[in-house]
Amino acid sequence: MKKLAIVLCVLLIAGAPIFAQNKGKKVTIKLASLVPEGTDWGRALNRMAKEWSDATDGQVQLIVYHNGSQGSNEADVLRKLKGNQIQAAVFTSIGMALISPEIMTLSTPFLIRNDQELNMVLSAVKPDLEARIQRGGYISLAWAKSGWIRIFSKAPILVPDDLKKQKLGTSNDTPAMNQAFKAMGYQLVPVDFNSVIPSLQSGMIDAVYQSPAAAAGYQLFGVAKNMISFNVAPFMGGIVMNRTAWRSIPDQYKSKILNICKQIEKEISNAIDQIEASAITIMSNNGLVINNATPSQEQLWFADVEQATPGLLEDGVFNKSLYLKIKGLLRR
Repeated sequence: MKKLAIVLCVLLIAGAPIFAQNKGKKVTIKLASLVPEGTDWGRALNRMAKEWSDATDGQVQLIVYHNGSQGSNEADVLRKLKGNQIQAAVFTSIGMALISPEIMTLSTPFLIRNDQELNMVLSAVKPDLEARIQRGGYISLAWAKSGWIRIFSKAPILVPDDLKKQKLGTSNDTPAMNQAFKAMGYQLVPVDFNSVIPSLQSGMIDAVYQSPAAAAGYQLFGVAKNMISFNVAPFMGGIVMNRTAWRSIPDQYKSKILNICKQIEKEISNAIDQIEASAITIMSNNGLVINNATPSQEQLWFADVEQATPGLLEDGVFNKSLYLKIKGLLRR
């Protein structure tokens, strides 16, 4: 009995967990998102927060800040992420490219043209891109397609010359895309996103490139009533965490957190497909005209960008080695 008492005293002094495990300090991760809470992305993030807590027995708490409350644009959010004011964030291709510029190569106009091609390319290049993100000081938790870019215009567009006669509204947030369109000979007019509809109404611009979901949500099709029938480029979304925060998470929880994020990634990608299809149907029922290009007309667009691409690669607008790898995968 005396020996047992001595053993118990030693264990207690050493802080050994006898009757209950000492779970240590809880980790809190603040995640910023520019996306409204009521969207599929917003709901998925809320569900992810609960699943992180459940999977870690409450030891890792995720707090989601929706609606751009932690920054009005992706550059602002990234600055806070670097400073550890927030520990994780949702980014589109724009924000991801601020971390690793090579990522924007995925959105080279008319390079990747459909979901099948995108899935094949991503499976091949994601490990390399995630390694680049990690070298930049961040951990990639999830990737998901955010949609396909289309061109919306006031007058019908079927071939490149149709668009070259119109003024194309562009955003300063997408310099690589802007340089690509400029190299192809289009008239670019920088426009604040909040000013797109007034600019279309006033004649300052005649066309914009945007995803169907965004065009429907912001009612762009009320003025730009025409949409080309084919995809210009894919746009990605992703969740990243800074390395400091990732290191603060106990190792035994990391695989669980990554598995949850990968499931969210799949759900978001599937939801985007449904959202875009629904958006196009709703817009078509409310006056949108889809300009159906023939295969030969589509080929004119592909030839246009092929002619401009060598200069874009030499100038570093898109990453040359990644571009060539994608081209090789697509066998074009």
